[in-house]
Amino acid sequence: MKNIQSLIDNVEKVIVGKRPVIEFAVISLLCRGHVLLEDVPGTGKTMLARALARSVAVDMKRLQCTPDLLPSDITGVPIYNQKTTDFEFRPGPVFTNILLADEINRATPRAQSALLECMAEFHVSVDGHTYPLPKIFMVLATQNPIDMAGTHPLPEAQLDRFFVRLHVGYPSLDEEVRILAAQTLRHPIDDLQPVIDESAILAARDAVKAVHIHADVATYIARICAATRQHPDLRLGASPRGTLALASGAQGLAFLRGQAFVSPDLVKTMAGPIIEHRLIIRPQAAAMGRTARDILREVLDQLPPPI
Repeated sequence: MKNIQSLIDNVEKVIVGKRPVIEFAVISLLCRGHVLLEDVPGTGKTMLARALARSVAVDMKRLQCTPDLLPSDITGVPIYNQKTTDFEFRPGPVFTNILLADEINRATPRAQSALLECMAEFHVSVDGHTYPLPKIFMVLATQNPIDMAGTHPLPEAQLDRFFVRLHVGYPSLDEEVRILAAQTLRHPIDDLQPVIDESAILAARDAVKAVHIHADVATYIARICAATRQHPDLRLGASPRGTLALASGAQGLAFLRGQAFVSPDLVKTMAGPIIEHRLIIRPQAAAMGRTARDILREVLDQLPPPI
């Protein structure tokens, strides 16, 4: 527990004033989930991913997504070895612990789909062979929702693979002044050192799974997701994968709070980052200005939490 708090504190040295966002990213790491960082340029999406990766003593690789990116550029490709007269598999950047996929929506759907199997099954299939990924494998993807020129929106199937979607947001005036002062001579990321290793992360994962979920709270989680599927303004509600993610995320937040059980308020806190990006709004509702956040808040207000 203390190691995880030191991890959050370490990342906050670089990402000023965004502790809730950092906590959600760390919870995703502990729940073996993936993070989609979506926000306008310059808010620290890539820096958050880099700071998290540097704070954990594991391997990290960066994948700059471009329109000419091929699936083999991500997963790897068999290369003919003249000495052995045989093909040898050369692993791609996905064979790492933390993969930073920068501007993922600039890659074509064909390249985006190469990450689907990796994110869901934690292995890669190339040329009839299956290669397992490391025990700690996490995709941190960034995308810019404003600039749509030359981008390919992520399909619903791939959005559902992301454990959470986070918005970093602009800093406050005081926080921006602190950022200016911290970067007067050099960037804090240059001096950031690892504060936790792989064994501590794996131990924390086991501790998260041990957090108790009462049957009434589990029913409450299932009712939330079921209500999104029946909402008249939604064409598509949360999937069963979303239900499992919400339960796991609530366990992760309870672990960070030092609680031995999941309470309904923790479920509500995690519902936004985990559920919103899985909801597909009907065009008529979107035309009236309805958002996934509004609909989810409506669902949470209508469902009484267990006592």
